[in-house]
Amino acid sequence: MLDSSRAQPLQAWVESPYLRSLIAGGLAGTTVDLSLYPLDTLKTRLQSASGFAASGGFNGIYRGVGSAIVGSAPGAALFFITYDTIKRTFTQSQSLATTTVRYNAEGKPYKEDARDSGTEALVHMAAASAGEVAACAVRVPTEVIKQRAQASQHPSSLSALTFILRQRHTHGLAHVWMELYRGWSITIIREVPFTVIQFPLWEALKKWRMSRTGRSEVTGLEGGLLGSVAGAVAAGVTTPLDVLKTRMMLAREKQPMMQMLASIMRESGPRAFFAGMGPRVGWISVGGAIFLGSYQWASNALGGVVEE
Repeated sequence: MLDSSRAQPLQAWVESPYLRSLIAGGLAGTTVDLSLYPLDTLKTRLQSASGFAASGGFNGIYRGVGSAIVGSAPGAALFFITYDTIKRTFTQSQSLATTTVRYNAEGKPYKEDARDSGTEALVHMAAASAGEVAACAVRVPTEVIKQRAQASQHPSSLSALTFILRQRHTHGLAHVWMELYRGWSITIIREVPFTVIQFPLWEALKKWRMSRTGRSEVTGLEGGLLGSVAGAVAAGVTTPLDVLKTRMMLAREKQPMMQMLASIMRESGPRAFFAGMGPRVGWISVGGAIFLGSYQWASNALGGVVEE
């Protein structure tokens, strides 16, 4: 039997909000990436300069999944640890804000604080942006390796990684590093607008739902449905940036972003920037439901929130 002197530190460790963000985020990232990997592969092949069929078509839709398995959990965990920490810091700094008791449509009371909703939205934007920058430290190398395997440039993610690492002998270590982080800038440029749209919208929808139900938190199912809406909106708006990112990562030789942009316009026209929009919106809509729903469920469970 565990004595009380050891039980209390263990309980405090398990209930740590940082640990909760790490576990819930890692679970959410792995769940969504593995369950929707085929749609991600089809989207990558539709955006490839080589064309859908030449990149593999409908064959080998799980090619490159190894890199997703390795990178999903740590990338998502980094995002949510950063995101939740910034949100939590803001909440604590505003802890003296006055609260007002209001009533929903069913007559149930709920507390509404005096913090300005516009300020909260800005905090969510800043938190999501910082979270994405942190997550991209893991996500970008994973994406480079994964997408090269998905586009049939290599038979597997391991083969794609080995090919990059072998260039150290001929081009040096700095070149290898730059290859692994190829597309870093455009990924940040894509992800920050995406999260600036998705997460404040998700938080606003959750706040609206809580005001309707009188509960202190939404359920995992509700978080997933609201996440699906927020993800679909953000995905549609940022599709051109996603196309540009994919082309830069798949290019045989590294190219500056503006040069790649001009090349796409010259060779394919503006319609190319909306290639794969359907799969992207569908993938991220469903992915938003799984990702944010599983995160909400895990966060509730780890925080002792009982879902109805």
